[in-house]
Amino acid sequence: MMLALSVVLGIVPLAAVVWTLMNGMITTVDGLFTTLILLTVSGAFMLNVYWELRDRGVVGKKKAVAAPAKPPAAKAS
Repeated sequence: MMLALSVVLGIVPLAAVVWTLMNGMITTVDGLFTTLILLTVSGAFMLNVYWELRDRGVVGKKKAVAAPAKPPAAKAS
């Protein structure tokens, strides 16, 4: 459920950015900062999506923990 909610909340700000670009509001300072804020919010939710998928093993591979190295055997003389 959290994954689906994060995907939706990541796509909605992107749609608002597209709407801002289509209306030509990007040329104002308000439009620029609105776009930057929307992209930041979208990036945060998409990062959450990536982390959820990574934890489920869908995206990327978790690094295996290497076995500790054995100390060299002492020579008996």
